[in-house]
Amino acid sequence: MTLKYKRVLIKISGEALMGNKGFGLDSAVVERIADEIIGLHGLTVQVAVVIGGGNIFRGLKESAASGIDRITADHMGMLGTVINSLAMQDCLERRGVFTRVMSAIKMDQICEPFIKRRAVRHLEKGRVAIFAAGTGNPYFTTDTAGVLRAVEIKADAIIKATKVDGVYDSDPVKNKNAKKIDSITYEEVFNRHLGVMDMTAVTLCSENQLPLIVLNLLTPGNLKRAVLGEKIGTVVHP
Repeated sequence: MTLKYKRVLIKISGEALMGNKGFGLDSAVVERIADEIIGLHGLTVQVAVVIGGGNIFRGLKESAASGIDRITADHMGMLGTVINSLAMQDCLERRGVFTRVMSAIKMDQICEPFIKRRAVRHLEKGRVAIFAAGTGNPYFTTDTAGVLRAVEIKADAIIKATKVDGVYDSDPVKNKNAKKIDSITYEEVFNRHLGVMDMTAVTLCSENQLPLIVLNLLTPGNLKRAVLGEKIGTVVHP
């Protein structure tokens, strides 16, 4: 079995963890996602993970709705990502996979600070590294944080694990005739204004020649198929 990608970063939205609930964590969904990550780990793929915090608190949305200062709201959102990261760590370690949560904001009692060399060492030792608290700075999304960390650890690809099976030429929820795109360049993403990730994240991917795979996380085996190079989801390439 030949791996196309030996070191990957998986970006998971916080909303994915709440399943059908309107808020918080659905333990069954967390366990299902953990099983998919373990499947990669069993192939000796070096796995890093970034999880959003939208199931707990969305900085930009809450700031606009409640009048909370934007910087404060973003910091609150970062703490939400730490909660999700700790939940995923616990789930993975209960299944026998050594995991380290590394935070961009220091909180030494519960997780390590993010240090690039230490993160790479964890991956080389076969541990799953979960990067929490975004970039540690307000105004940056967890998409951007995921790409930044992927570039820093020299990942072979970043996988955006979502609830849809790829990138479409228009919103498939609003347009029943939307067509799925199997492969596309970053230049085309810019030109067609496709909402793959926020523009800062897409620019970082493009400038660093980092392939991006968008796939449905809830379809069993999709992560494994992606690292083996099978045609799955949408591949955005330089």
